[in-house]
Amino acid sequence: MTEIAYVRGDATAPLGKGVRIIAHVCNDLGGWGKGFVVAVSRRWPEPEAAYRRWHRERASNDFGLGAAQFVQVSPYLWVANLVGQRGIRTGRSAGVPVRYEAIDAALGRLADKAVELGASVHMPRIGCGLAGGRWERVEPMVRERLVARGIPVTVYDVAGG
Repeated sequence: MTEIAYVRGDATAPLGKGVRIIAHVCNDLGGWGKGFVVAVSRRWPEPEAAYRRWHRERASNDFGLGAAQFVQVSPYLWVANLVGQRGIRTGRSAGVPVRYEAIDAALGRLADKAVELGASVHMPRIGCGLAGGRWERVEPMVRERLVARGIPVTVYDVAGG
């Protein structure tokens, strides 16, 4: 059985060869501008533009909790926008925005795409930054949805972080 590889580094510069998908969690409000997405947008404008368009046109598409959008940024590299966060955390927020069931559903869609492309998956500890989730809840979903299907997964922790 494949294991999750944990490395120190930048998930926007995924290791390895072949087709790679960088996965991250987005909110369901159309907001993009804090956390990991800042690093994504620094490298490629397409994932943010696609996410904003997807949200803007949500009346006629599948945008919502548990959805996944795949944006190709180079011949062998994709970014997966996974909607796994309900709203955003503000100073007045009582709870955390993470929605584990939505992350689980989006990971299932990610697994299907990775199998279709023959891709490996690369991610920070999704849902555990601004979304406020706990990795001990997310990791079993990553194992069940991706690793159990033979998809290589690398999780990046920021160097020095």
